[in-house]
Amino acid sequence: MWQLIEPVHAVTYFDPAAREPLQQLGIEGFWAGYVIQRAAPLGPVGPALATASFFGFHPRRAAAVLPEAWLRLSPADALEARSRGAAAALAPHVMGQPVEELADLLWRAAEAADCEGRVLAAANQAIARPAEPVAALWQATTTLREHRGDGHVATLISHGIGPIEAMQLKVAAGESRAEDLRLGRGWSEDEWTAAAVHLEALGWVAGGTLTTDGRRARADVEAVTDAAARRPWSALTADQAERAAELLGPLARAVWASGVVPPSNPVGVGAP
Repeated sequence: MWQLIEPVHAVTYFDPAAREPLQQLGIEGFWAGYVIQRAAPLGPVGPALATASFFGFHPRRAAAVLPEAWLRLSPADALEARSRGAAAALAPHVMGQPVEELADLLWRAAEAADCEGRVLAAANQAIARPAEPVAALWQATTTLREHRGDGHVATLISHGIGPIEAMQLKVAAGESRAEDLRLGRGWSEDEWTAAAVHLEALGWVAGGTLTTDGRRARADVEAVTDAAARRPWSALTADQAERAAELLGPLARAVWASGVVPPSNPVGVGAP
């Protein structure tokens, strides 16, 4: 489900059509849009809370945008722009598809998400359902995505894996490129190197590649993450979950085929 949901969610960051409403409010650039749109459900938060909840970014990255952005627009303005932009970005990909049926299924799952300890998931779950079906579909995927992400962060922490180490494990697994992650998330070469030394000392990475122990540790993190992400789907019957996947498939593939989400992306998601 994550492989199907992530491309649908990601249009809000990568599609120019999704960023247009924010640009109309005077917010320019990919990074400012990312921080504002992702943090907006939390309210007018500062960089410390954004950095903690996003996980993976150097503190200076959020500080470059927050809290100054909230002097220019309110979180409510940002949420409205986010919803409108995401719907506009997805509109070309849902032509002729049963959007309302899919939105209903995903919203039912999102409503059932267990959000205790999951800050980003809880904040998105609290957003009222948009009247527009495509916007509702996107918001449901976003709640589900952040629910899984919050659980993933908790799992990483429980395994003693910090932000930089987590990214380097993705690189060693061949999911993302090192420089994209290091530069995009604002870490210095020294900080990056120190984390690499730590992973080598643990015996998880050797020569930039996962070792047997590293593959085992990473597989355990993914298994625990998946287990923690199950609750929302228990709100659907097996047939309903299959139907949701059946309807999500063409949409996720259409987004991917459009090239909006880069093949090499920080998230590590691939073709559905």
